[in-house]
Amino acid sequence: MTKNPTLERVKALRQIMNERQISAFIIPGTDPHLSEYSADHWKARGWISGFNGSAGAAGTAVVTEKQAGLWTDSRYFLQAGIQLEGSDFILFKDGLPETPSIQKWLVDTLPSGSVIGIDGSMFSYSEAQQLKHYFEDKGFSLISDFTPFEKIWDDRPSIPNDPIFVYPEKYSGESTESKISRILNKIKAEGANAILLAALDEIAWFLNIRGTDVPCNPVGICFSYISEKERILFVNAQKINKDTAEYLQENDIKIAQYEKIYDFLKNRSGSETIFIDPRKINYSLVNAISSGQKIIFGNSPITWEKSLKNKTEIAGFKDAMIRDGVALVHFFRWLESHVKDGNVTEITISEKLREYRSLQALYVGESFSTIAGFNAHGAIVHYSATPETNATLKPEGFLLIDSGAQYLDGTTDITRTIALGKLSAKQKRDFTLVLKGHIGIATCRFPQGTRGAQIDILARRFLWNEGQNYLHGTGHGIGHFLNVHEGPQNIRLEENPTPLTPGMVTSNEPGVYIAGEYGIRTENLTLVVEDRETDFGKFYKFETLTLFPIDKNAIDKALLTKEEIEWLDNYHQTVFEKLSPALDSEAKEWLKKATDKL
Repeated sequence: MTKNPTLERVKALRQIMNERQISAFIIPGTDPHLSEYSADHWKARGWISGFNGSAGAAGTAVVTEKQAGLWTDSRYFLQAGIQLEGSDFILFKDGLPETPSIQKWLVDTLPSGSVIGIDGSMFSYSEAQQLKHYFEDKGFSLISDFTPFEKIWDDRPSIPNDPIFVYPEKYSGESTESKISRILNKIKAEGANAILLAALDEIAWFLNIRGTDVPCNPVGICFSYISEKERILFVNAQKINKDTAEYLQENDIKIAQYEKIYDFLKNRSGSETIFIDPRKINYSLVNAISSGQKIIFGNSPITWEKSLKNKTEIAGFKDAMIRDGVALVHFFRWLESHVKDGNVTEITISEKLREYRSLQALYVGESFSTIAGFNAHGAIVHYSATPETNATLKPEGFLLIDSGAQYLDGTTDITRTIALGKLSAKQKRDFTLVLKGHIGIATCRFPQGTRGAQIDILARRFLWNEGQNYLHGTGHGIGHFLNVHEGPQNIRLEENPTPLTPGMVTSNEPGVYIAGEYGIRTENLTLVVEDRETDFGKFYKFETLTLFPIDKNAIDKALLTKEEIEWLDNYHQTVFEKLSPALDSEAKEWLKKATDKL
């Protein structure tokens, strides 16, 4: 058996830790921009542990002198369990009552007075401050300048230098100058006259630029400092071509080298008051700001403004959904006719989906790596097929496909679970319970000020009645030709103060996962729109944007109410009306059958 390469990597890390007298090192799955998905250069958590779940909240690794652990949430329990085999890492299932937090585990494991190390550029200012206060209160100390991977990661990929390109106003719906003016006015109201930005999607939206530095996320590696007096984009010069340079000059945006952001902040005179979102700026960056510089902390106004799609963006989403739906019709027709051949695999599915989507106008790429899980693999929430795990499809059980695309005019994200053969009564029941939850969200009408946590139960109640549940969120925000996951809104059990507001695009994706057997998830994207105004105030509702049939062969009709059947039939009618004009006669006939009344 091949020795797990992470063993030697952990050994090398522990040697450097010993030299610095560091008892524990915390390794998140992010980058200096606190991205959910990172460029390969910053995937240190995956390199040290072997766990390659998506970045950000997917997991954090911790290495001590004698132990190592990986904390991850329910989406990755099965995946992490497999990938950590043969390593030094113990799996800690985050979110379960019996699982200690990283902080508590370290305090309980290490002797008092121990030194905890972090790379401050990988933690938000607010998170690092919380860690610092927690450990110091317990008699430990935290250092934030520990960067061992520079020494032990010999074949570390370089920081990407792909070109940054201009995102035209015909797609964004608002000029850069207008956005800058709006945001400066908002921070001025808070007492600031400058804003420091590190979140890549916020900079991309703010300055109407895009890039290809992060797979599936159309963003470029950069920082930005925008004030009433100056506008600076900190970016490697080789990323700026002639057209982009001219565009930046037209908008009075100067270029400075990417790594110079730290020196720039150190040398500020204090003449400006900088607005910073402590959750979106890394700890090292804030600490670089000169002591005489005034800072105002608050929620980034860009996060909110970006979530409220304008008319152009909404129209783009709707157009992109039609093209995406057409691609999916062609794909699922192909799949249906080839499953029995015994040559279709989970990896084949991903390749074919890309192929069919690439034929559509304005297609740029995937919005995330396709999740294609046959039967038991469908129970791994964020499953990613590898040559070792790649299953061949058979005409039996369930196939779960979660996929999406980036188009210049919008971002898509859709999950469909389909029956490849005859299903058991239990399988149909579970599928229908998930569908009932999906419809519960889709048909919800709610008063102004309603938060996602207040309606999350509508997606879960039918599963709960049967003693079942899912541990991931029901819905997340969607960027417009940006990150497939964005805030500030969501629909999940955990409280989030952000109200669901017209213009927000949010997923609706309840599911259920039977380990070792199958997974089921049904996902559409929805737009929050105005409903009506009564004596009790304004009411909102969801408009479903995604256009593709839900598999009727997997439904136990007896479990649906009259109203639920009506919703499904109406949805399918809309799907047919929107997609059929772009289909040939054979594809149209396939879609007609798939969307006929239940």
